[in-house]
Amino acid sequence: MSVATFETMGTVVSIRGAGPSAAAEARRVFAGYDHRYSLYDPSSVLSRIVRGDLRLSEAPQEVLDTYALALEWRDRTGGAFTPHRPDGVVDLSGVVKALAIRDAGAVLDEVSEDWLLNAGGDVLVRGLHRGVAPWSVGVVDPAHRDVVLGVAALEAPRRAVATSGTAERGEHVWRRSTPTFVQATVVADDIVTADVLATAIVAGDADDLRGITADGAVDVLAFDVDGAVWATPGAERMVRSQVTVE
Repeated sequence: MSVATFETMGTVVSIRGAGPSAAAEARRVFAGYDHRYSLYDPSSVLSRIVRGDLRLSEAPQEVLDTYALALEWRDRTGGAFTPHRPDGVVDLSGVVKALAIRDAGAVLDEVSEDWLLNAGGDVLVRGLHRGVAPWSVGVVDPAHRDVVLGVAALEAPRRAVATSGTAERGEHVWRRSTPTFVQATVVADDIVTADVLATAIVAGDADDLRGITADGAVDVLAFDVDGAVWATPGAERMVRSQVTVE
């Protein structure tokens, strides 16, 4: 199966099951989002807003819609997820990568029935691996990065999985309380939901996790600061037998 890789948004994207032209188009999708929202690119729309060169109200409609989406998720998570840094700077990275994955997936849908897109550990799939078995994504132990503690089999409609945590990038999540979780993996029907909720769980506490999972719409595997593993009923199937679930 063909594999295409490229660097973007400070991470590496790999695509399995799509030809060179589709992979190139997916890369352009990521580049477009990065150009609009990167705070490391001084020419991006968001950088101009942060500097005060452009008023947020005067930004392109697409940027306003993305900001509105982030605010909607802030409300839905009770503030555990937020598009504002502690210093008040608008930072839309919490939704932008997932939106790029979503839109790149739409490109791949047009050319293949079986594909996997992995952007820095956030994964969106369609169909089956080699047309036979569900795509599977490993969940690693945040304390031992070479140990796989669980495997998520991505069967329709749960096509997306995202992980947020501190093991690889350190404390990059804006926590609103004393740290409770060091890593959370969320399996959902869409990548935006998975990515946002994984961040919200790590940023929040046990009450936030309970609220996020109350309706059973997502499967969650979370690791707390004491090494305990929390799993929703659906996520318990992911966990290897030697792991104790709270």
